[in-house]
Amino acid sequence: MTQPDSSLQSQNPISSAQNSVDNVHAAVSRAMSHPTPQTKEEAQNSITHAERALEQATDQSDSPAVQQAVQSLNDEKARLQSNQ
Repeated sequence: MTQPDSSLQSQNPISSAQNSVDNVHAAVSRAMSHPTPQTKEEAQNSITHAERALEQATDQSDSPAVQQAVQSLNDEKARLQSNQ
């Protein structure tokens, strides 16, 4: 018997980049509320991951969704920087 399709959809580079930026927001929020070396490093790692995901998304499309994700990432980077 074959297994039914998973409810998880495969992600395209744009949705992956948006999800990465959402993860950055969560990581930066944790780093701000619990500023330890570990949470700050996790936020930086999330930012690096999101930057890579956005590079891939930008290669595929320069849509408003990608531009919004880039702006959101820049906002989160500024928010983290202002807390250090």
